[in-house]
Amino acid sequence: MTLLITGGTGFVMSVLARTWLERDPNERVVILDRADLDSTAERYFAPVCDRLSVVTADICHPDHWEAALADHDIRYVVHGATVTPISRGSALEAKRQPEAEQPARIVDVNLMGAVHILEWARRNPNLKRLIYVSSGSVYRHHGPDWSGEPLPEDGYVAPLTLYGISKFAAEMVVNRYADLFGFSAASVRLASVYGPMDRATESRNFRHVPNRVAHMALAGETIRPNSLEPVGDYLSSADVAEAIAALLDAERLRYRHYNIGSGQTTTIGDVIAWAKEREPGLTVEIDTADTANIVQDLSLKDGMWGAYDIARIERDTPWRPRDLKQSFHDYMNWISENEMQGEEQ
Repeated sequence: MTLLITGGTGFVMSVLARTWLERDPNERVVILDRADLDSTAERYFAPVCDRLSVVTADICHPDHWEAALADHDIRYVVHGATVTPISRGSALEAKRQPEAEQPARIVDVNLMGAVHILEWARRNPNLKRLIYVSSGSVYRHHGPDWSGEPLPEDGYVAPLTLYGISKFAAEMVVNRYADLFGFSAASVRLASVYGPMDRATESRNFRHVPNRVAHMALAGETIRPNSLEPVGDYLSSADVAEAIAALLDAERLRYRHYNIGSGQTTTIGDVIAWAKEREPGLTVEIDTADTANIVQDLSLKDGMWGAYDIARIERDTPWRPRDLKQSFHDYMNWISENEMQGEEQ
């Protein structure tokens, strides 16, 4: 059987594609993406490329891709194609507001792109399940009401950005299509994801703290955060891929929305300490927000910035997040073996 992944040449979706193919030699994946495979993706998919097909087309122009999909026995869909206009992480980047650069494109791709894939899906009688890849950006900046409690899927939804607004609107459209046309569908809300295949692409150019720390440590660069206290619910792309695959495999989904995260917060100080275990010579200097190379807001510790409740996915699947430090060290190893190796070629 074949899995269709939109946005599959990018970050998390490329990891899902390879994960799906490595689990079963009989499985196939079709990627629908505006971007073709870059050199990093070509190397990444090389071990499984005989069972991978790439359709290069804009999700917003179904007349460019519908005929190509007809050649494949697609039973599952993961819709991950999106525009992610986030600017955060350094003093210089924090001054940008990327949503102002292409507001209509954000809404068109993130909302109408979902509508186009749903229109195709409802006409596919063989479809078994559709997973829509949403984001924690649908949540408000603060909550839950009790300090230290992880953020549940119900309540606290109040997106402020075009990205979050468009993702939440698409979630609601997915729910309605599933009701109207009788197919299994759910949305996953991702916490802060880093890991293999995290790189700058046309639709996403943002690196969460673990990505930045890992690269700086391996490059021998001094890490200068504005504080060691800011937190995030950080999860590796490898864990996210396994979580989505588990939801595709589940006999029954009892919910329409699932958080995918580690279920706990990790501080910048924690991540840096993990990096120092692997790179003992790493230098760290606390700096001011104006000159630091990692800038985080100390006030953002709950709501969409805090821990995500993952009880739903733990109820419906056997998936569990891996040990956080081990996942981070695995990522540092992956960078050394793949990104640095790729640069030398």
